[in-house]
Amino acid sequence: MKIAAKSALSASFLSLTFATTAALAAEPLVDTSWLKSNLGKENLVILDIRSRLSGGSQDTFNAGHIPGSIYSDYLTDGWRVKNADGTPGVLPSQQQLASLFGRLGISNSSHVVVVPAGKKALDMGSATRVYWTLKIAGHDEVSILDGGIAAWKKESGNPLETGLTQATPATFTVKFRPELLATKSDVKAAVGNNITLIDNRPNNQFVGVNKHPASKRLGTIPGSTNIPENWLTQNGGGSFRQPDSLRKLYASAKVSGQADEINFCNTGHWASLGWFVSHEILGNKKAKLYDGSIVEWAADSSAPMERKIKLN
Repeated sequence: MKIAAKSALSASFLSLTFATTAALAAEPLVDTSWLKSNLGKENLVILDIRSRLSGGSQDTFNAGHIPGSIYSDYLTDGWRVKNADGTPGVLPSQQQLASLFGRLGISNSSHVVVVPAGKKALDMGSATRVYWTLKIAGHDEVSILDGGIAAWKKESGNPLETGLTQATPATFTVKFRPELLATKSDVKAAVGNNITLIDNRPNNQFVGVNKHPASKRLGTIPGSTNIPENWLTQNGGGSFRQPDSLRKLYASAKVSGQADEINFCNTGHWASLGWFVSHEILGNKKAKLYDGSIVEWAADSSAPMERKIKLN
């Protein structure tokens, strides 16, 4: 009886421990109610990343933000850099990431909630890119506020704070996860080898009618499937579609959502939306993000391009 009782107690303890751990684990998306109920919690870092992509700036932040938020301009604060080959918007070094996170008060024990403007898919891509950057640095406790600050402001009774909030510097140790990153070599090896390549750019760029100003060639990577970034949020806005709707979109594009997958765009911004949906919402842990994307790919004359519509 004593052994049975002890076993039952141990099982109960393990069950409670697991439930507690699960409760503390960060979900990829949180809503305004969750954030409101957790304001002021220890280790919570609310990271407001509004930038000129959404008409935001330091001044916009100072004029009104979620209480306790720390400001970091997505475009100018070092989240993305130009590499030695001149490819823009790529992942910084591990040392640069550790310095950036620490300056923003992010430690390895922080739960970071990324807050974009929430106006459209473009600025939600800022949030998913920051999310991916934290994940690839080995940080699991990170979430995105679905709908961004636009959703927060839309609800009456949600408090706003003005002025500048100073971060308390922290120490962050990077534990790099290469399995989340696809290199140009990886993509070359993937072409024609049953690895799903998803182009998250607008359709006009996918088919080769238009291109990014920094891209040297029109078209896409051969064999790619197009799932435009603004398909992934409701009406191209600041809230993600529900998982069932996303699965239907993937099915319409003949993407299983469970196979080896590489997401790309022009510079790895829109592709982060695709990676987030595949890896975090739909659970495809085989999804990767091609950081250099088409701007890097098109600059390499040995890398094949496919143009579906040729106008000249």
